[in-house]
Amino acid sequence: MRILVFLLVCVQVSQAADFDFTPNLQRGYADILKLKVQDGRQAIAGDVGRGNGVAVYVDNLADIVTLLVSDNPKLYGQWSEREDQRLDRLRDLDENSPWQRFTQAEVRLHWAFVKLKFGKEVSACWDIIRAYKLLEENRKKFPGFLPTYKSLGLLHVMIGAVPDNYTWVTNLLGMRGNVKQGLQEIRTVSQKDAIFQVEARLIEVLLRAYVLKFTATDSANLRKMVQDNPDNLLLYFFATSVLMKDAQSEEALRFLNDRPTGPDYVPFPILEDLKADILLQKADYPQAAAVYRMFLGQYKGVNFLKDTYYKLFLCYWLADEDAKAVPFLQQVSSVGAAVVESDKAAQKFAELYFKKGISPKLKILMKARLATDGGFYETALQTLRSYTEASFALTTEKAEFNYRKGRIFQRQGEVEEALPFFERAISLSETDQLSYGATSALQLGYIYQQKRNPAKARHYFEKALSYKKHEYKNSIDNKARAALNELSTNSSAP
Repeated sequence: MRILVFLLVCVQVSQAADFDFTPNLQRGYADILKLKVQDGRQAIAGDVGRGNGVAVYVDNLADIVTLLVSDNPKLYGQWSEREDQRLDRLRDLDENSPWQRFTQAEVRLHWAFVKLKFGKEVSACWDIIRAYKLLEENRKKFPGFLPTYKSLGLLHVMIGAVPDNYTWVTNLLGMRGNVKQGLQEIRTVSQKDAIFQVEARLIEVLLRAYVLKFTATDSANLRKMVQDNPDNLLLYFFATSVLMKDAQSEEALRFLNDRPTGPDYVPFPILEDLKADILLQKADYPQAAAVYRMFLGQYKGVNFLKDTYYKLFLCYWLADEDAKAVPFLQQVSSVGAAVVESDKAAQKFAELYFKKGISPKLKILMKARLATDGGFYETALQTLRSYTEASFALTTEKAEFNYRKGRIFQRQGEVEEALPFFERAISLSETDQLSYGATSALQLGYIYQQKRNPAKARHYFEKALSYKKHEYKNSIDNKARAALNELSTNSSAP
């Protein structure tokens, strides 16, 4: 009997050692999420290499954060084999622990995010599929294990954003879920799991900002998160980028200026790029150009380079210094990669400029666009006030003029004023499949969704999806699919 008890104790101790989220690992995990990566690595150093699966997971997170922040392809090449090495180590640990499948799924998801950033879409997709299957298996075996739902909820939202006519693909892969289910799962983790609370809350905010629809409540929740975590640079970054995306650049600039700094944090040059974008929106061209140059001096990545040289062109072109501007645009085709949408848009503009030329009146539309993007609506409206559609010669310019006017009115809450401009932009965009038609259709979908007219909302969301090729197709399609799924969910609710 004593021997049996002894053996049982040994097995329990062994299983606990396989996956033990020690205080040092918790501190390291929290530091890494704050972008204090070196502090995080120091905190977990004693646990790494001791056969603790949680240490493998946190160590992997440190790599992923470094790669995502630095965007360094050389570093990615040096570290890319670590995914398989860590997965092998985790597979050898106790499969009767809920942490075994969870940590494998996390490692796969983390590397999927990195691969997507470096243009490795196929490999990233396989990682996501395998992560989903691991998490679903974990949910069935250990339904009370909360961390599973942090990442499974994220995947359920993404699956739920797929429109009805594409669900056969996810069904074929055995992947099922919906937006409501996913958000509830993430919210449960944020409310009940002390360790993963901040990460779960951040995931929900980002899903609402980039996949669903960002509301005033979401904006307030994000501000509260930053206030509650004043030393978390990652939260400041996401608050800045989300507020900029929501046309609140003045407040975003305050977050940038108030962010925590110092040698404890991993270098994060993209923050300078965001600051320059805001200065460009505010038409402070000399200062914006100076900050873009600062960014280029610090940055080692391949994404956002085309976009930055394009915006350096804008800093001089919009100031009517065309001779200084053109050399920057000439570099767009030879620098960086065209993976992210902003780089693709920069490449397209440069090709159009040098092949066909650009009307000087496009400067007017660009100034209105930048002011609108930043939330400076009166400036944008004043820029366009003395112009009509007839002021512009090209169809693409006419379509953009109507979209810009519609967007300004919509942002100012004058929805009825916005409707005819969006409709006209769609009409002008049909033949050449211009992005202004897709974006106008998306906004009309949102407007009719708010008006509680689901039939018209569905029509316009489907219209947005119908545009086959434009530089913003990924983001527009994701939002339209998520909105269609929400409409379907609401219509089927009892």
